Amino acid sequence: MRFQLLWPVLATLVLPLLVSWFVYPTHLPPGFGEFPPQFVAQAPGFNLWYFIAVAVGAVWISCMMFLPKLMGFKGAAPKPAAAKKPLPWWFYLGTVVTLFFWALMWSHSTAFGDLVYWAFTPLWWGFILVLDGLVYHRNNGASMCSRQPGLVLLAALVSIVGWAYFEYYDYFVLANWYYPDSSAAPWSHTVLVMEFLLTYSTVTPVILEWYCLLNTFPKLVARYKNGPALNLNGNWLIGIGALLIGLMVLLPYPLFWVVWIGPFAVMTGILLKLGIWNPFTDIKQGDWSAGLLIGMASLINGLFWEFWNHGSNYFVQQPVTNPNFWVYNIPYVDVIHLFSEMPLLGYFGYIPFGVLVWQVFIWSGKLFGFNTDLKIFPS
Repeated sequence: MRFQLLWPVLATLVLPLLVSWFVYPTHLPPGFGEFPPQFVAQAPGFNLWYFIAVAVGAVWISCMMFLPKLMGFKGAAPKPAAAKKPLPWWFYLGTVVTLFFWALMWSHSTAFGDLVYWAFTPLWWGFILVLDGLVYHRNNGASMCSRQPGLVLLAALVSIVGWAYFEYYDYFVLANWYYPDSSAAPWSHTVLVMEFLLTYSTVTPVILEWYCLLNTFPKLVARYKNGPALNLNGNWLIGIGALLIGLMVLLPYPLFWVVWIGPFAVMTGILLKLGIWNPFTDIKQGDWSAGLLIGMASLINGLFWEFWNHGSNYFVQQPVTNPNFWVYNIPYVDVIHLFSEMPLLGYFGYIPFGVLVWQVFIWSGKLFGFNTDLKIFPS
C-alpha cells in the first residue's frame, strides 16, 4: 500500500517541474527555490467576471455551512452534550503565553532582546493550548493534550512537511503569498529557515484543535447529517488534480486557485481509492459533518491567522520585527480587505485547505504506520 500512497504525490511534485521545463526559458518559474518565497511580479488586477465566478462558489459553500436545510440536509437528533470539567492548567498557561507574545509581536518591543523576532511561533503554540483547554473543559476532560499528547507531536511534525508541500506549489503560481520582511531578523539564513519550519509546526495541530472544539457542540454536528450523498471516484480525482496542477504551470494567473484545489483533489483521490477513511468517506453516505466542520475549523482559524498577521505590521511599522509577516499577490479578486492582508474571497480557500491538512495527516499516518484517529470522542 505504501507505494500506492506515495506515487501519486511524487508524480504531482515532479509534474510542475516537467511542465516548467517547456514553459520558462530557465526551465523554472522565476523565484523558484528562494525561501521564504519573495515577490516575483505584480499579478493582474481586478476582473469583475472572475470575481463573480469565485463569489458564486463562495456563496455555495457558505450555504452548505450556514443554511444546511436549504441545501438538502435533514439533520439528525444531536447526541447528549458531554459533562463539563474545570479548565485545566495548560489553558491558563496558554492564555498567558498567547497574550504575552501577541503584545510583543504587535508592539515590536525589543525590551526582551531578540525574543520579539521569535514571537509568532510561541503565540500560536500558546493558542493551541488555549483551544485544547477549552476542548478538555467541554468534553469531560478528554482532549488531544490530555488523551493523545503523542498525536499532537506527530501532528506538529507532519505539519512542517505538509506546509512545505503547500509552499512548493506557491512557486508555480508566481507567489500568491510571500514574506517581504523575512530578512528583518538578525539571523543567518539557516536560522531563518529553522524558525520558519518551527512556525509550520503549528498549522495541523491548531486546525485539529478547532475541529475538536466544534465537535463539542452536538447540535452543530447534527446539522450536517443526512445530507446529499456524493460518491467521488478516486482515480478520476487523482487524474483531474494532476491535470489541473500541470495546467496551473501553463496558466499561473487564471488558474491560481489550483494551488488549493489540485493537491486537495489528488490527496482525496488517493485516500478514496485505497479505502482509507477521510471526510469524503462519510460524505458518500450523506454525512458531511467531518468535512464541513474541518473546513469551518480552518476558516475560523484563518480569521486569527490573518488578524494577528495584519496587526503585526499595522499599528507599528518600525522597527520591522516579524519575519513571518506575509502578504498576498492574488490576481483578479484582490479586493475588499477587512483588517487583513487576505482579500475577502480568499478566505474561502481556507475551507478546502482545512480538509487537505487533515487528509495529509491521515495519509502520513498510513504511510509511516501511526494511528491518526482522534480518540477523544465516544464512537
